[in-house]
Amino acid sequence: MDFTDELAGHRTYLLRFARLQLRNDAWAEDAVSETLLAALSKPQSFGSRSQLKTWLVGILKHKVLDLFRSNAREVCLDTDSESADELDNLVFKADGHFAQTPADWGNPEQDLNSRQFFQIMEACTEKLPTMLGRVFLMREWLELSSDDICKELGLTPTNLYVQLHRARLRLRECLELNWFGTSKETL
Repeated sequence: MDFTDELAGHRTYLLRFARLQLRNDAWAEDAVSETLLAALSKPQSFGSRSQLKTWLVGILKHKVLDLFRSNAREVCLDTDSESADELDNLVFKADGHFAQTPADWGNPEQDLNSRQFFQIMEACTEKLPTMLGRVFLMREWLELSSDDICKELGLTPTNLYVQLHRARLRLRECLELNWFGTSKETL
């Protein structure tokens, strides 16, 4: 298999991650196309020091950040605050403690080695409301600083904290339902 075919073999994976981050099919297509073109233009940069997919994801991260910056004014910032407040009210008591004891997660470190766990995690992340998904992925996948995320999305640090809290809460709920609960086949 030549280098071009190997790159093409990763296109679907890259597109799925770009869509998850950008929540816009056209932007995701652009980011992946630019990633593959960058890889094709400088194949010597790969050097087999990591897996090809890892190298491509590294390039894709930069393309996604470039798109965030260039399309900052077009970004839909659906905060979905009503449903987030409802979730907070269902999960927490008035004093801020959990309404129900969290489920036993067993050995989460062992689950991190499971490919199926990451498929469930990815599906849960895709189900997040647009703003929560963007903020969570910018922080955890793109590893942007809080200052950078606030600057990119026009959020205050307090609002960013709230958005990250809500995203993590929803992910936790989804993972408890679909992975750590008794049924891992409901998603």
